Order: sequence, then C-alpha cells, then structure tokens
Amino acid sequence: MLGEDRGLISVSIGAASYPRDGDSVDELIHNADLAMYAAKDLGRNCYSVYAPGMRRDVGLRRQLARDLSGALDAGQLILYYQPIVDLRSGRCVQAEALLRWQHPRNGLLSPMHFMHEAEETGLIVEIGNWVFHEAARQLAQWRQRQPQFQMTVNMSPAQFASRKLHVADLLASLHRFGVPSNAMVVEITERLLMDISPDIGHKLLAFSDAGMKIALDDFGTGYSSLPYLLVYHIGYLKIDMSFVRNIERSPQDRSLCEAIIVMARKLGLAVIAEGVTTPGQRKALVEAGCDFAQGFLYSAPVNAQAFESLIDHTFHD
Repeated sequence: MLGEDRGLISVSIGAASYPRDGDSVDELIHNADLAMYAAKDLGRNCYSVYAPGMRRDVGLRRQLARDLSGALDAGQLILYYQPIVDLRSGRCVQAEALLRWQHPRNGLLSPMHFMHEAEETGLIVEIGNWVFHEAARQLAQWRQRQPQFQMTVNMSPAQFASRKLHVADLLASLHRFGVPSNAMVVEITERLLMDISPDIGHKLLAFSDAGMKIALDDFGTGYSSLPYLLVYHIGYLKIDMSFVRNIERSPQDRSLCEAIIVMARKLGLAVIAEGVTTPGQRKALVEAGCDFAQGFLYSAPVNAQAFESLIDHTFHD
C-alpha cells in the first residue's frame, strides 16, 4: 500500500543455466538479461529462458532501431487505409489509417515488426505525430468528395505516456487542413485504460473536449473498468476479431457480440466489428444490431491511391 493507494508490481524474469548458457558469471548475467527482454516482449509479467538465437535477435533489433531512426526523413513511412462500412447503408464512411514501413532491405513492414523499437527509442511520438498529420492531410482531400467522411488513427499507450505528446499541436494540424475535430477518431486499446495516469486521462479528455471521438480497440479482451467508457467519453467500441471469427458457429461468441452491442446502445456508443471476412459474419452482425464493420470482406488495407475507389462505393449483400 502507498498511503491510501494500492501499487501493482509485475515481474519479467530471464533465466540462464550453467554451463549450457555460459561458463562465467558475466556471460550468464548477460544471457539472462537477454532472456529478460524476451519476456518483456512476450507481454511482461512472465519468464523466458535463454536460447542461442536471442543474441542474433537482439542484433537484428538493434539494426532495425538504427534503420528506423532515419526512416521518417527518408520518406520510407507510408499510410495504408482500411474501410469502415456502415452496415445499414453499405457505404464506406470511415478509414482507419495504418502505418507501414517500406524498409529498403526487408520490404513492406507492419507495425508489429517495429513498434517495439519505436517505443523503446522514443521515436513513437515523432512517428505518431507524422501519422496524425498525414492522415489529416489525406482526410481533407477525401472530405471534398464525401463531406461526412471520418478518419481513425491509432495511438499507443507509450505515445500517450510521453511528455512530448501535445494534444494542442495535433489539433492545430487539423485546423491547418480545415478538418473539423469531429472528423478524426483516436483509437486506443484497453491496456491504456488499465494503466491510466492523471496525465494520460487529461490528454484523453482534451481530445474529447475538442470534439474528437475516442474508439476503444479489441473490446472484450482486456480488463478495463466499464465506468471509464463514460468518464473518458468513449464514442466507439470495436469488437475484437476473435469474437467475430466464430460468430456464425459459436452461440457463445454470438451472444457475447450481442451483449456488447446492447450495452453500447444503452450507453449511447456505436459499435464497430473488426475482422469481418464472410457474408455470414456480416449477416449475423446486422441481425445483432451492429453499426459498422471492418475487415477483408470489404478490403484489405490499401494505399491512398487504391482507396480512392472505395470512398464512394456501396457494398451490397
């Protein structure tokens, strides 16, 4: 206990064995340290045992971090977009902006390959600001064709936690492009709400006070407190694809999706189902009263030029 507050401690453990993993104290400690970082990569609060490949992996990650430091200036970062479709009209009403890195040697990389390095090196804020700015610029163009069109951008817990993140600067970029605040949606994960601090809470409220919607990703997979949905003015709940995947075959998953939709409607929130890949899933979601859907049934993430053909498209049953 810390006064009247309760502190929560998690442990990441790395283990190395003598003589298999080293014959000196220094080598064993070094290899155990590598294993500890592997445990952190697995999500923390777990353990990992040293394996010979970890040394190589660390070298590759360090090289990737060095490459990432110059990726933005080299114009290697690009945005892909995936449509979010209104299930009632079949119209594409939103786009989720998704970061990609056109690595000169490794090809097109998704954030799962470099987000850890971006957060560890502190580059996440600079990259996140660029994503927001570029998404706003693109949104301004698309709203000329569809005035009510919206854009969703992802923001990680590490980005929110950084003192370098200034909400006013991001809002200024919207005004610079003539984009109203309610046209941009900030997407966060439940993990952000689980570890929320007063500073992060103030930033979330600053977005919502400016008129921006907050979307909660992967809803149902975390442990966030339900009151936070109202405290931080969450506008959208995104049903995790693991529930949508089996909605046709699993009565339990269908009931869970229905319960999320009913709860959201009671709270005045809209629901987006992620990972929709089949007409049967779409049909089940429509019957459950879901508002929006996103997934490969409509389109994989594509570059801005390819997305142009989706803005005015109506997806029929």
